[in-house]
Amino acid sequence: MNFLAVLRELDARQRKVVLASFLGWTLDAFDYFLLVFVIPEVAREFQVGKTEVAFSLMLTLAMRPLGAWLFGRLADRYGRRPVLMVDIVLFAVLEAASAFAPSLAALLVIRALFGIAMGGEWGIGASLAMESIPPKARGAVSGLLQEGYACGYLLGGLVYLLLFDHIGWRGMFVVGALPALLVLYIRRHVPESPVWTAAGGASAAARPGFIATMRGRWGLFAYLVVLMMCFNLFSHGSQDLYPTFLKEQHHFDTQTVAWLTITLNLGAIVGGLFFGSWSEQVGRRRAIVTAALLALPAVPLWAFGGSVILLGVGVFLLQVMVQGAWGVVPVHLNELSPDAVRATLPGFAYQGGNLLASATAPFLNWFADQRGGDYGFAMASFIAVVAVLLALVTAFGPEAHGARFAARAPAAE
Repeated sequence: MNFLAVLRELDARQRKVVLASFLGWTLDAFDYFLLVFVIPEVAREFQVGKTEVAFSLMLTLAMRPLGAWLFGRLADRYGRRPVLMVDIVLFAVLEAASAFAPSLAALLVIRALFGIAMGGEWGIGASLAMESIPPKARGAVSGLLQEGYACGYLLGGLVYLLLFDHIGWRGMFVVGALPALLVLYIRRHVPESPVWTAAGGASAAARPGFIATMRGRWGLFAYLVVLMMCFNLFSHGSQDLYPTFLKEQHHFDTQTVAWLTITLNLGAIVGGLFFGSWSEQVGRRRAIVTAALLALPAVPLWAFGGSVILLGVGVFLLQVMVQGAWGVVPVHLNELSPDAVRATLPGFAYQGGNLLASATAPFLNWFADQRGGDYGFAMASFIAVVAVLLALVTAFGPEAHGARFAARAPAAE
């Protein structure tokens, strides 16, 4: 079943849930990626090195597990919908606060707090969507949800292209407050998860806690954290310093950097939608392994293309594979998760992997500096190793393709 056919079979309420979950992750990623476009400018204003500013990305990623745990537990107890609304407002407010940071130290503190809020959104949004749709739609919707991340990066590129030269880096963060408006849509149009409601709704406080539910499953949890470490190395290693690579190594102007970054995200969206849908036919692990290994032939063109056109082709193809693999993640983690902790476990494992991968940007910046600013070599060698590692970890892990949730989501009308 193809992606568009799946969406047509969802009823109106299910489409609204999917849209809200997609937009939540899109706007969360938008707020995260605004910073990656302006690392050199922030460094110049605060008179520090780019590695010091890149440390803020590490802090954001490192704090995301705390947010996944905190907001996930709240969502398992009080419902996905209200906690999602609180979380969106919080990350939007903290994004706006970044615009007024008087020093690098203040910015680091704000970005760490932003990481807590960012860490909460993915797990809640993914569980709300996966619990609200028919099982046969999960693969296609998984690809759509995860590519909210690429769409957020794409929006960041458009804002950088259209506004940066006029409003500067601080103005970019002010624009990042707009996601708070999504709460109005969720409050008016989005119903609660039928699985959570059927399990007792407000009485869910009586359910077993995370520790009790995970008894006998800690090996699964450890595996998921390692798997998500590989995934986060794959994405952050190929994306976070890409604008810096274009500026510092190729000396491209704002427009060229923006258009290449937009091309990156168009490839990511294509890959996520295709591989997410394909995983419904071939299985979750096979789709991930295929995407990871197909990234390898694209690496040389992505990192060493000798012109803007060749770099564009390379970054498009690489991100088809990077985010193609990622497109399977929401459904894969939700199917492996017990019902009682579905808002907590996928997000907590995802962000635990983020914690282990959080030093990616500072490490790659340091690695490039050791080679005289050669970001291309640093990123290419890093991604080649990570792609193979991700394929191996996935291939030897579990899969629960088509797992039945305790209270099955209603079929589309």
